[in-house]
Amino acid sequence: MPRPIALICAGILAPALGGCVAGTLVDVATAPVRVASGAVDMATTSQSEADEHRGRELRKREERYGQLQRDYAHQARECRNGNAKACTRRDALAQQIDTLRPQVPAAAY
Repeated sequence: MPRPIALICAGILAPALGGCVAGTLVDVATAPVRVASGAVDMATTSQSEADEHRGRELRKREERYGQLQRDYAHQARECRNGNAKACTRRDALAQQIDTLRPQVPAAAY
């Protein structure tokens, strides 16, 4: 390519290439900040996530408490019918219920 044509092409392409270079420099400069903010976001638990976690744990305890109550009622019936093993299981279930009761809201029992 003759020299004058190359200079004309360079003059026309310079603004377009300058924008690309500037955009690339901005991307390179802000990349560490974006990575760090993403890591902080992943490392921290938002209040709504913490609330969801507490809610899940509470539902699990309520479900366990309900299951223990149903098992207790069944074993109590069997115990009244004269099944000695059922009386032992009923007493063990009562202890589990007593242990779990403080961790369950009053509405559940």
